[in-house]
Amino acid sequence: MFILGLLILIALFIFRATYKISPEDLRIQDKLKIRTFTTLGAAALAAIMIIGSLLRIVPAGNVGVQVLFGKVLTNATLSEGLNIVNPFVDLEIMTIRTQAYTMSIAAEEGQRYGDDAITSLTKDGLEVAMDLTVWYHLDAAEAANVFQKIGKDYMDKIVRPAARTAIRNTTVKYNAVEIYSEKREEVQNDITTTLNRDFTDRGIILEKVLLRNIKLPVKVKNAIEAKLEAEQDAQKMEFVLLKETKEADRKKIEAAGIAEAQRIIAQSLIGERGRAYLSWKYLENLQNLYTSPNNTVVISPYDKNFIPLLQIK
Repeated sequence: MFILGLLILIALFIFRATYKISPEDLRIQDKLKIRTFTTLGAAALAAIMIIGSLLRIVPAGNVGVQVLFGKVLTNATLSEGLNIVNPFVDLEIMTIRTQAYTMSIAAEEGQRYGDDAITSLTKDGLEVAMDLTVWYHLDAAEAANVFQKIGKDYMDKIVRPAARTAIRNTTVKYNAVEIYSEKREEVQNDITTTLNRDFTDRGIILEKVLLRNIKLPVKVKNAIEAKLEAEQDAQKMEFVLLKETKEADRKKIEAAGIAEAQRIIAQSLIGERGRAYLSWKYLENLQNLYTSPNNTVVISPYDKNFIPLLQIK
């Protein structure tokens, strides 16, 4: 646009130099108007094109890398928004937003179709398959160097190979069972440390490594499940034994209470007081039988001392 604007200006000067108007021309007024309008229109168009070529807009979440005649201007990276630049500069837009690279066993996930899980050997010589997602973004200050030394396809050149290498170098330090269970977070942290170092050296900032799934060999998985099941059974049996022990203690306490109650009752039944207590219980039971709506006839041993005490209708 800048060159085209200059060409328009040059053409305008040539037009004014060659478009002669003679004082004797009968249409001098019309020719003056044509020259004036042409000059103004061409000048305005040239100005718009020249100014437009100096202004560049970098979209939000991106930076602009300037390339002048094939040379990357490493110290002149443009931030998002409106910028004034050299009109001869080619602007390469590079994103600095968070990006995710997923390597998954599922065919519909990840950047590559099909099974892209990482298969690696463990310390005990077993193969494990892992699903991994890497969150990262381009360092804005290093965007020009990345474009110059790596290019825009740094995902395939750096992110993917570095991630797969870091995982394989980490898993060989652990047994398969450790990776699957108690040391999973430690494995993830080791991978993060290695990737962070590799990415930083190449102008990429690592945000997080997500170790999403671990697929063990069938025999190892079955062994782990059997072990977990045995541990659960053992915990269940411990609970049952504890419950039975508590129940036995409860029964002992209950039996001791009953024995003590019986001892006290037995002592209270000795002598005159005991006979009085038994007589009272006897009268109480007779009274309940007499007042019950289900009984019409009650036969009891006769005792002239007891009968007056009963409320018989």
